[in-house]
Amino acid sequence: MNCSLKHLAAATLILASLSSFTTPAYANITPQQSAAILKTFSDAPVTDFRQFLGGLAKSDLAKTADLGAAINAFLGNKTLAPEQQNEIHRLLGIYARVKYGNAANETLRELVAIPTFRVDGVAQHDNPEFIRIADKLKGLAQAFNLTFRNIDNRVYEITLEGRGDEVVGIHAHADVVPVTPENWVLKDGTRLDPFKVTLIGDRMYGRGTEDDKNGIVVALYAMKVIKEEKLPLARNFKLLVDTTEETTGDAIPYYFERNPTPNYNLALDGSYPVVIAEKGYGTVMASFTRRAAEGKGAEITAMTGGLATNQIPSTSVATLVTDKPAELAASLQQAGADYARRNGGNFEVSAKVVGQDVQLTVTGVSAHSSEPESGVNPVARMLDLINSLDGKVALKHNHITDAARYAADNWGLDYLGGKLGVGFSDAFMGPLTASPTYVGMDEKAFKLAVNLRVPKGKSPDVLKAEIADKLDAWSKHSHIAPAFDYSIAEPMYRNPEGEWVKALLSVASENLGMEHKYGTSAGATSVHDLPNGVQFGLARPELKYTGHTDNEFKTVDQFLLDLQIVTEMLGRIGQLPKL
Repeated sequence: MNCSLKHLAAATLILASLSSFTTPAYANITPQQSAAILKTFSDAPVTDFRQFLGGLAKSDLAKTADLGAAINAFLGNKTLAPEQQNEIHRLLGIYARVKYGNAANETLRELVAIPTFRVDGVAQHDNPEFIRIADKLKGLAQAFNLTFRNIDNRVYEITLEGRGDEVVGIHAHADVVPVTPENWVLKDGTRLDPFKVTLIGDRMYGRGTEDDKNGIVVALYAMKVIKEEKLPLARNFKLLVDTTEETTGDAIPYYFERNPTPNYNLALDGSYPVVIAEKGYGTVMASFTRRAAEGKGAEITAMTGGLATNQIPSTSVATLVTDKPAELAASLQQAGADYARRNGGNFEVSAKVVGQDVQLTVTGVSAHSSEPESGVNPVARMLDLINSLDGKVALKHNHITDAARYAADNWGLDYLGGKLGVGFSDAFMGPLTASPTYVGMDEKAFKLAVNLRVPKGKSPDVLKAEIADKLDAWSKHSHIAPAFDYSIAEPMYRNPEGEWVKALLSVASENLGMEHKYGTSAGATSVHDLPNGVQFGLARPELKYTGHTDNEFKTVDQFLLDLQIVTEMLGRIGQLPKL
């Protein structure tokens, strides 16, 4: 063992000092003071945490923030008061940011460069890109002196060992949603590579920077710091990296069929400060059997939408075949402009001749399907536009126009389920949302998914029956009979009790200057069905979430702040005598 007895004794005192209190204590370090410390040490070399504290103790900052007592007590191996203990953990988070911020940034770049999205016909655990990222994480874990296990290439487990049998599971995921590369273009025309981090200003653009490779990175480096500083832990931490969170969701259940479930679980894949409720995830998948086009006019032969059910894209493109393409393009351009003007004017419609075909494009604003209000859904607008063309632009009727009528009649542009009459809301969790997202077509059928996010207040079975009854009535009236598949999960709601949840709330709200209250989310995470499961960041609820969107990004400052927060959280949660 290469640590000094003095260092070990100090660490032991830290743990012992916590055994005598259970009431919440606050760290007396504001975000402004944290920023001042960071600025002071940004260019100063630091070797370890104690050296960092020693340098800080000699500065005016320590006096301004009244940190001298806590630092001197820690360095002198004395028992710390609860507030002092929390201040030391706050400083540990700042130290992690100073010491490993650049390294963490580089690791994020390396992980984003591995394109870990679903490939049709290939299971995630057989995908070579997931084997690549597993090897990368294994190398990092071993370099950080952490224990790594690869559970059949479904879940990657990284353990920070402490005392006792209690386990806190930290959940993140390595898979990302697919991309449409041609849509990754900034307003100034700058083209982005989705699988290469591009730094413009403070923004790091790249798929996975927000969802959720950033979570993997900050958790790894936080564990590294705790391990290096040899802080004694009252419990064990396991970072569980999921490979199917964005798709089948079967990797975590596979893991828990073969391994014990952690006593406490937190997802670094949601929102700050602490989210105790998640809406249920649901899908209404409508499948329209391909049929020969009937009538006169142009024929719609293809249409694009989201590549996943939880993704609202930025564009939807319909391809039309006609013997008069220039004339059709002009008619569609006029009709599209009129439609956009009638429906808010916050999206664009364009039509152009491409070869012998006409391409009709609706450009909206991409969003995560859990937050349809943050985007402008081009899929819903394309379908509604197509349906509105009847009698204005001659179109043959086929499976795609059937889908357009279905979407327009039942879902429209309203993402609250009002068109179908199934909307409801919960005072805490908010309203049901319903967004047309995924579009797919093969030789047999055209498929359209409506993504649901369901609050508490109505059981999944009741809601499913209600939707099915209304869609069945519509099918009988319209004589259009798609095959429907319904899946709706229960929402999650946790009663926020326990010292660990209080500590999580304090760490996040104090560092971010947020109101000290629990939150709710429309996004479902891997802790949805796990005991004592909550979200702990890493998105700020007051800002638009960029995961699943074209041009996904994370700011450098927020990424480094996440590293700071997660390190402080590990220290505090790890050393609480009782959760």
